[in-house]
Parts: sequence; structure tokens; C-alpha cells
Amino acid sequence: MENFSNETIETANFPKFETVVFTKLHSNYWKVVLINLFVFFIISSVGLCFALFKIEEIQGSKWQFIIGFLVLILLMVTFARIGFNKKGFAFRNHDVLFRQGIIATSTIVIPYNRIQHVALEEGIISRLFGLAKIKVFTAGGSNSDIQIPGIMKEEAENIKQLLMGKIQIQLQ
Repeated sequence: MENFSNETIETANFPKFETVVFTKLHSNYWKVVLINLFVFFIISSVGLCFALFKIEEIQGSKWQFIIGFLVLILLMVTFARIGFNKKGFAFRNHDVLFRQGIIATSTIVIPYNRIQHVALEEGIISRLFGLAKIKVFTAGGSNSDIQIPGIMKEEAENIKQLLMGKIQIQLQ
């Protein structure tokens, strides 16, 4: 019979993911973000114009709505840029990391032995810029645990092959 042991682990000796150098998303992905925001603002503008000209209670305060809408656009573009700059990914010997966040930054670390499926996705706009998104799935969920956008398609295919290779090694 084995002796049971449950020793305390010194947390200061854990590897620090904070020291990892993260790869930033491709600069063309910022163009994709801007185009998506532009499409959203066009659709929103049509709705705002309809409201301003059709709803009589609003007509007296048109300028307030227009100024508010412009401030909203400025805030959304600013936050989108901050979010773009904070996103990054890294691959280490035993895990994949993804960092994101605007106000609070979160880092997701997934060991390769937990990965069950990897998908490569190309959106319509991303495809125009030769970009793709890697989706990493672990057990127990139908949604991906990590989505890394803004990667050149060739690099994304290489990453997918790397992760699929890690999955195959774990199965053997």
C-alpha cells in the first residue's frame, strides 16, 4: 500500500505566464475590426435616422441624439483599438495562451493534453485580408475555449497542424 502524501506546493516556484512574450494579432486585423464597426454604424445610423424623422417626441432633441451617437462611435472605436492592442497569443512546450481584455486583462492557459478539437475559420472580411481565426475546444463544451483571430491564413494552418499533432501525441 502506498503512503498518501499531500504536501504544500510553494506558489512562488510556479512558472510565470506573465513573462511570456505574446504574439500580437496581425495589423490587417485592425482593418477587419474597423470594417465591422463601420457596417454596424451604417445599420445603426439608418435606425437612428428613421427614429429622428418618424418619431415626433424625438424631433425636438435631434441634435442631442446625433451628438450622443457620435460620442458612442468614438468610444466604440477607442475601446476596439485598446482591445486590439491587448490581444495576443503564445505557444509553449505544454500549453497555449491567449490574452485579451479592455479594462481588465484576462489570460487563458490551456494545456495541450486538454485540447480535443481545433478549427480554422475565415470570415468574409477576414478572408479579403488573408486572415483566419483559430478555435481551440476542450472537453465539456460546445463553444470554443479560445478564439485567436487576426492570424495570417498560412500561419493559422500551421498552428492548427501543430495543435492537431499535439492531440495525436496525447492519444498515443
